Amino acid sequence: MTDHRASIRAAKFQDEHTTLQSILSTPPYNNDVAHEINRRAIDLVRQARCSNTSKPILDTFLSEYGLSNSEGIALMCLAESLLRVPDAQTADLLIADKLGCGDWSEHLGHADSLLVNASTWALMLTGRLVELPEELLAEPLPWFRKLVARTSEPVIQAAVRTAMEILGREFVLGETIEKAIQRCQDGMQYSFDMLGEAARDAQTARRYFDNYLHAITNVASDAPGASVSIKLSALHPRYEESQRERVMAELVPDLLALCEAAADRNVNITIDAEESDRLELSLDILQLLIEDHQLSNVGCVVQAYSKRAPHVIDWLIDLAEQTRTSISVRLVKGAYWDAEIKHAQVEGLPGFPVYTRKEHTDVAYLHCARKILEHPCQLYGQFATHNAHTLAAIMVMGQGRQFEFQRLHGMGEMLFSSARQIFATFPPVRTYAPVGCHEDLLAYLVRRLLENGANSSFVNRFLDENVTPASLVQDPVALVANGSMRGHPDIYLPEHLFPGRLNSVGQDLNDPTATTCLESRLIDSRRQRQTMLGGADRSSPISASVRINSVPATPIEQLDLVVRRARAAQGAWNRRDDRALILNKMAALVEENGLALISLLVDEAGKTLPDAVNEVREAVDFCRYYAEGISAFECDASLPGPTGEDNLLSWQGRGVWVCISPWNFPLAIFLGQVSAALAAGNSVIAKPAEETPLVAARCVALLWEAGVPEDVCQLVTGGSSQGQYLVEHVDIAGVAFTGSNDTARHINIAMAAAPRPIVPLIAETGGQNAMLIDSTALLEQVVDDVIDSAFRSAGQRCSALRVLFVQEEIAETAIELITGAMNELRLGDPRRVSTDIGPVISASAAGRLNAHIEELRKRGFLRHQCHVDATHACPTGQFVTPTLAEIPSINYLRAEHFGPILHVVRFAASEIDQVIDSINETRFGLTFGIHTRIAARADYVSERMNVGNVYVNRNITGAVVGSQPFGGQGYSGTGPKAGGPNYLKRFAVEKVVTTNTVATGGNAALLNLEA
Repeated sequence: MTDHRASIRAAKFQDEHTTLQSILSTPPYNNDVAHEINRRAIDLVRQARCSNTSKPILDTFLSEYGLSNSEGIALMCLAESLLRVPDAQTADLLIADKLGCGDWSEHLGHADSLLVNASTWALMLTGRLVELPEELLAEPLPWFRKLVARTSEPVIQAAVRTAMEILGREFVLGETIEKAIQRCQDGMQYSFDMLGEAARDAQTARRYFDNYLHAITNVASDAPGASVSIKLSALHPRYEESQRERVMAELVPDLLALCEAAADRNVNITIDAEESDRLELSLDILQLLIEDHQLSNVGCVVQAYSKRAPHVIDWLIDLAEQTRTSISVRLVKGAYWDAEIKHAQVEGLPGFPVYTRKEHTDVAYLHCARKILEHPCQLYGQFATHNAHTLAAIMVMGQGRQFEFQRLHGMGEMLFSSARQIFATFPPVRTYAPVGCHEDLLAYLVRRLLENGANSSFVNRFLDENVTPASLVQDPVALVANGSMRGHPDIYLPEHLFPGRLNSVGQDLNDPTATTCLESRLIDSRRQRQTMLGGADRSSPISASVRINSVPATPIEQLDLVVRRARAAQGAWNRRDDRALILNKMAALVEENGLALISLLVDEAGKTLPDAVNEVREAVDFCRYYAEGISAFECDASLPGPTGEDNLLSWQGRGVWVCISPWNFPLAIFLGQVSAALAAGNSVIAKPAEETPLVAARCVALLWEAGVPEDVCQLVTGGSSQGQYLVEHVDIAGVAFTGSNDTARHINIAMAAAPRPIVPLIAETGGQNAMLIDSTALLEQVVDDVIDSAFRSAGQRCSALRVLFVQEEIAETAIELITGAMNELRLGDPRRVSTDIGPVISASAAGRLNAHIEELRKRGFLRHQCHVDATHACPTGQFVTPTLAEIPSINYLRAEHFGPILHVVRFAASEIDQVIDSINETRFGLTFGIHTRIAARADYVSERMNVGNVYVNRNITGAVVGSQPFGGQGYSGTGPKAGGPNYLKRFAVEKVVTTNTVATGGNAALLNLEA
């Protein structure tokens, strides 16, 4: 089985064209079989369309309201959010937001279903009721007030809620397993899916465990032959590769208890599919259940859109042979496709783990189906599909074999009813039946609706009489073989995400072999550095208060010479036309030396591995982005003017820049400042934070290696004395600074007092960053984003979340979920991939943070502090445990507390404007986040917030160069934004050269004009 696991790992990011070539080297069927499949599939569509059987509501609904129109999208949003909104005021706004912009009359009378047409009438009337005069749209505040007044009639809200509940009931078999079993139809087989997304805390995981056990017990007694699907991420709040040890120790015993209880009661268990990063962990657990515990009632789900799917099936065949058992395999096409694409792009992975074209997934599904059908002794195929061609293909390929089909409850009934009439014998059809309350239903429901309502999906076009049966059931094997096997041209590979420059390369920290290798290499790298430094680890994490720097402070008396050398070298550097080439070479060198830089970031700054990897990537992106921006300086701009005159605008470097960077991003911000100044034609004196000189020294050495002359970029180390001398020097042309607001103010005063021309200061100085959560927000998503924004990097990011505003109706639930998720975080040695939070930078920083926590405790504001796992803690370093406090107002905070401390403030639904005002009145203006499903509210709040970066329905950290230029206003900085289109111009001066062309003998251009 080792070879199969290696193949699984190798296929994850394999080129799409290569993968499909391999599949089609042995196509799932020949041409004769293909013709038979096509004939059967066309008959299926015709039979279904002329059937007298009433069309299921969901099939009809999705046919009418897919994702090809704004009304369908609005209904998806309502279905996802309305039923969880507890207060009427916010629900009114949500209904108005989603229904007020639709043209519902366009859908009236199209559907055969009385319920769908009645719903359309109700939606049309509701939409008209929430229409507003155009003059109100220009005044956001009156718009909101009058919106509430116009839509607050209870009958409107009740009608829309009822419509959403009907939709939910059509999709969910029952809110409890008992109710679901009561609705089961005689003679039909079921697979019960106990609804629930991934758990975020131990309490939720325990609740899901109890639900699964309760379901198994009831199925055994009241629904014999039914199976139960189990989602592993619902059983453990940290079901991820980085927490493998915890998962094996904590989740496996619970899962084993469920599987054994099911075995005792003759109930089959299906391990549900997860995101692709969890695949290998899921396979290891499945192997443990079948091989070590000899369970024969456990099957799994395989997602055909994964490039690894055929290799997973090979592995399952091998596992079944070795254990002499038969494994049930539910083959699906996959439900996380868009998320997988975005995740790969964000992380800069080598490729996509999934196919980028629907027909490619269809071919892979048929390929996997054939593998399953060819091994009936090892695998029992359970083919989940609503596609006529797929159904026909499996029927033709599987003649004489034992297998079953599966369909979603409420969908596909017409297809399978018609199939029973077309085929003489037909296998069992198991209904995949969601079970659960609406709160657990929401995210699941929308994912399935999006999957089956997409424009390209079979379900969306199945009942559309304008689509011919032949075009609906085209053979995907022939389409791909005769067409393109390459990825979709509009879905950019991570490397080519940004036009004009390469994206930085990330690392797949969910590959267990890669992370083990990385941890080992970091240990080796540290030992080598210890040897070079004479035995002692002079970059020892973490504990800046006891660190002995191997880079001594630059003597003050040498600084004048440093400045004079930089000034002398600047002119020649400004005239060089290869600055872009040098910066791109620097980017390549940073990637080549990534391991050494990661090691330094971990050891010197206490960075966790994911943070260190991302910081190296950001440094690379800065170099490439600013290299690309140099072209704007190289081309003179011709300005308009009278005939006989040329006016040319050019840019050039200002002179010598001092770049003062912080310890929290000792590579990315350091190199971002320096590369921008160099790109604009300046010479640079780089002064890193006193705590992190080793990273800076290595970075400057790489710049020299890339081709930057040593006098053009010089390193000055030390503390405030060196910094003050430099910013006051008469020959300095500008200062770029990132750090505290107090230090920036002192720099500004010192610069103003210096006896020299006024020079620019670019400052980025932290913030009292806030996030607003209203009652339409999905709390599971909120928890993820709050944990990431407030506590990752030990809260030591300029953009980190400091104050969370939560609507009072959902506040207590939100706080409980957040504190539960906080308990799952692991503090400790940042060299371990399982560590979530490393140390704070110094003993003095820890002291200030702990003093603030103690003050919160004395005032009765402290709500929660994490428990520190002593077995995971690092033997050295200063740790501050993640803390949550509930305060009465943001005004209670007199300063930014730069660490893992989150302050929560409750607000009423009517107090949105007061919340906005209170945040703006702090005069900090760096980052802000809002979680809401009301698009108009997101727009309104975003417009009113005086901040540099607004994030809607996501975390508020991790700005990407070129995508989210970063920087604030007020106490948070001067601008322009780092990684943005205006940043380089601040480092340069403008010059206009005006030439009187008439002076040399007349205006030739004017005189030679044609008549």
